[in-house]
Amino acid sequence: MSGLGDKIKGKAEELKGEAKAKAGDATDNPDLQAEGHGDKAAGNAQQAVGEVKDAFKH
Repeated sequence: MSGLGDKIKGKAEELKGEAKAKAGDATDNPDLQAEGHGDKAAGNAQQAVGEVKDAFKH
């Protein structure tokens, strides 16, 4: 996968996690909050992978 692809998928995962965390806050559901924070972290990590791939590409 290209660096751009990783960045796009990572951003989508980050946004999904953010939505889950907010839903968990709204419903007072700590499990959903934690899942959202985990998804957000995974998305940030995938975006970082994309940045590294792009750095080596140039």
